[in-house]
Amino acid sequence: MPLRNTDQTYGSVTRTLHWLTALVILTAIPLGIVANNLPTDTDAALRTTAILFSLHKTLGVLAFMVGTIRTLSTVIQPKPTALHPDRPVETALAEAVHWVLYLSLILVPLTGWAHHAATTGFAPILWPFGQTLPFVPQTQATADLFESLHWLFTKVLAAAIVFHVAGALKHMLIDKDETLGRMAYGRAPVEPIQQPQRQSRAPAIAAIVLYATALGAGTLMGQSPVAPQQTELVTPTSEWQVESGTLSITIRQLGQDVTGTFADWTAAITFDENATARDMGAITATILIQSLTLGAVTEQAMGPEVFDATTYPTADFEAVIVTNETGFAADGTLTLKGRTVPVNLPFFLELEDDRAIVSGTTTLDRRNYGIAAGYTDQASLGFPVVVAIELQAVRGP
Repeated sequence: MPLRNTDQTYGSVTRTLHWLTALVILTAIPLGIVANNLPTDTDAALRTTAILFSLHKTLGVLAFMVGTIRTLSTVIQPKPTALHPDRPVETALAEAVHWVLYLSLILVPLTGWAHHAATTGFAPILWPFGQTLPFVPQTQATADLFESLHWLFTKVLAAAIVFHVAGALKHMLIDKDETLGRMAYGRAPVEPIQQPQRQSRAPAIAAIVLYATALGAGTLMGQSPVAPQQTELVTPTSEWQVESGTLSITIRQLGQDVTGTFADWTAAITFDENATARDMGAITATILIQSLTLGAVTEQAMGPEVFDATTYPTADFEAVIVTNETGFAADGTLTLKGRTVPVNLPFFLELEDDRAIVSGTTTLDRRNYGIAAGYTDQASLGFPVVVAIELQAVRGP
């Protein structure tokens, strides 16, 4: 049995790649659908969902590799002559569906892989080669773009599979020809097809145009996500004005650190470096919970089980600035999700004239605020939450 295709049938290489691709794709798709619809409100549910997503992503990487080889094999090998050269329209449509499938085998898993690489945490790819991709930054905008493209491209793939299977059934049940036999067993037609197959570029061009349209639509979707309405915080008048800074949190989920940042927060600060008393100033900060991006679990974090951002849209930190053994600390309380808990935030201060650079970290226990109370096992979601802040501020008039 030949390894390469002939003008009458498919070789063993093409047939093996065809059925391997079908097996991987038709396993990965149901895994993704099931994982997307499973609850994640308990430790066991979260672990089950993560395992299914990891399997889905790992099969996706395998599908990309097999699909790429399958497509290259199609390009460099001869294609068997169409069994019905007297049906040019039907043959062209079948060829177009094949090209849509070839592009899908590359683009669907690649966009899913890129979406995974653009986020942090939750359901890793099960291999030892890392979770990131070159030229794919870990930003929310990048993740949104590839999430939209992956979602739309999967719909194109699903439609192409339906047409492909429907065509195969037609050949088997209605035409009763050797189409399925050529791909399943490498059988050649009983009577060789003498008319040479016309190699038209139109089906491939049609498939490229279809995917170019889907790419444009997916890009627009990714750039214009439908987001819940957020209240923009008003910058308070303060002795010290914050010019720039970052406020981040880091949690440990399923053995991986996941870091998120708040895009909208304000701070009113008083500070006198010449004060002789232990209390050298005060800080009042407000954080908009809905401005948090937390890798792949941002949407989950906004829900009632975690931050309940709809009921408790902000967190409030009030503290006095005191000296300690290593420098300074903001000693006060944090009100989050309706609970007020004492918090001490040590920080380092670089002061030059009327400009200050501050950096500090502290660790909170999420259980004190009723955060993710359903997760009682640290293997699923750790109890500590590391809060880090960096800011630059200038003294106002």
